[in-house]
Amino acid sequence: MPRFFSLIYIIFAPRKMKKTLLYITIPFVALIGATYILPRPMKGEVARITSTPSIPSNPSNPSIPSNPSTPSSPSNPKVQSEIQYYLDRHNVQDEGYEMVVGFVEGKRHHTTINPHLALRNVGTWKGYSREGTVITLDTLGRTILAVCQADTIVTAIRADAEGTYQGDYSQTGASGHGSYLASNGSYYEGRWEQDKKQGFGLEMQLADIENPRLRVGEWRKNRFMGERMRYTSERIYGIDIARYQHGKGRKPLPILWDKLRITYVGKNGSNNVRGKADYPISFAYIKSTEGTTVRNKFYVNDYAQAREHGIRAGAYHFFSTRTSGAAQAKHFIRNTLFRKGDLPPVLDIEPSKSQIQQMGGPEPMFRHIRVWLNAVEQWTGVKPVLYVNQMFVNNYLSNQPDLKRDYRVWIARYSEYKPDLKLTYWQLCPDGRVAGIQGDVDINVFNGYQRQFDEFLESETIQ
Repeated sequence: MPRFFSLIYIIFAPRKMKKTLLYITIPFVALIGATYILPRPMKGEVARITSTPSIPSNPSNPSIPSNPSTPSSPSNPKVQSEIQYYLDRHNVQDEGYEMVVGFVEGKRHHTTINPHLALRNVGTWKGYSREGTVITLDTLGRTILAVCQADTIVTAIRADAEGTYQGDYSQTGASGHGSYLASNGSYYEGRWEQDKKQGFGLEMQLADIENPRLRVGEWRKNRFMGERMRYTSERIYGIDIARYQHGKGRKPLPILWDKLRITYVGKNGSNNVRGKADYPISFAYIKSTEGTTVRNKFYVNDYAQAREHGIRAGAYHFFSTRTSGAAQAKHFIRNTLFRKGDLPPVLDIEPSKSQIQQMGGPEPMFRHIRVWLNAVEQWTGVKPVLYVNQMFVNNYLSNQPDLKRDYRVWIARYSEYKPDLKLTYWQLCPDGRVAGIQGDVDINVFNGYQRQFDEFLESETIQ
C-alpha cells in the first residue's frame, strides 16, 4: 500500500484499530531516529560495555593529547589546565586516578549493542519474553535502545534533548555503571542509582566553558560530596598551634619538638588511613597575633624551635571584626618574624554572621581584609594565604572572585571528603594527636606531593 494511503488509512481507521496501528508505527519511527543518534555498532558484536583502559606506562606524568578526536576531549586550554591541576596533585594511590588518565587519553566509556533487532523486540507483547536487542520504554515513558536478558533490561542507550546516557540500566532508569554526555559537552562516568549519580564518579563540567570543572569523588543523589583522600606516608602533613598547645593552667606545658610525630588524624580521617598513622611533620603554622592587642606569648620560642628542628614555619593572624584591617596589619607586622624560607603569612578569617553585621556587612569586611592582605604582602614580598571554613566559602568568599583567583586558600573542613576547591592546605581535623604535644592538635595536609611542595617552597616562601 503506498505510504500516502497508509497515512489516510491510519487517520480514518476505527479508534481501536488506530490505537493498534500507532502502537506499532511509533517504535519504528523511534528506531529510524535512533540510527541517526546512536553510534553504528560493529557487525556481529554482542552487547557489551567497554571501560576506561589501564594507566599509561609513566603514570606520574601523563601527557594531555593535543589533537583529541572524541567528545569531551581536553582540547580547550582551560580544560587542559583543570586536568593538569588534578594530575599535579594526585598519583596512582588516589582513588579515580586511572579513570582520569583514561579520560586524558581520550577514552570514553561506551555501550555497543548487537544490531540485530527482532520485530517482537519492539515494544512489549503479551506473553512474550524479550531477549537481546530491544526498543522499549522505561517507567518514565522514555524510549530506550536496550539489551534484555530473560525479559529484564540490563544495559541501554537513551538519547534526549539534554544528552545521551549509555550503560547499566533497570526498568526505572540508569542503575550501575554508566556515562552521560550532555549536549554542552559535559561528561560524567561512574555509578548510578535510580537515574541519579550515586557512588564514585568522574565529571568534567563544561556548562561554563570559561570555568571548566573536573570533579572526581563520591556522589549522593546527584550531589558531589568530594574526594575521599587516602592518608599515606607520602602525603605532606603539618600542624597549626597556638597557646592552647601549651596547656590551660598557670604552668605551661612544653612541646617536645624532637619527638613530634602525627599519630592520629581525627575521628573522621582515621577511616581513610592506609596502615597506621605515623607521619612526620613537614610544616607548622604558629599563631602570632589577633586583632590589634592580642599576642601569643609562646610564638617566638615555638618559631625558633620549629626552624631549629627543620620544620618549615609560618605565622598567622586571627582577624577581628572590631578593628580596621590597617591597624591589624600593623600589629601583625610589628610582632611577627619574617625570615628567608618562611611560609607565606596567613590571615585566619572566622567571623560569625553577627560579627560580620557588626562590621557593616560582607562588603565592608572584605574591604578591611583586602587592606590587611595588601599591607602584609607589601611588607613580606609574598601573597598571604586565606584561612577559611567551608561555610565562609559558600556564603561569602564565592562572591569575591578576585580573592578566590589571586590568593591561595587554606580551608577547614572536618569531614572525610576533601574540599571541592583549589586549595593549598586542608585542615582535615581539630582533634588530631601528635607525639610530643599534649591534647588535641589541628592536623593539616598540603594539596600535593613532595614535588609540588618543593615547588611551593621555592616560589611562594619569603625571600
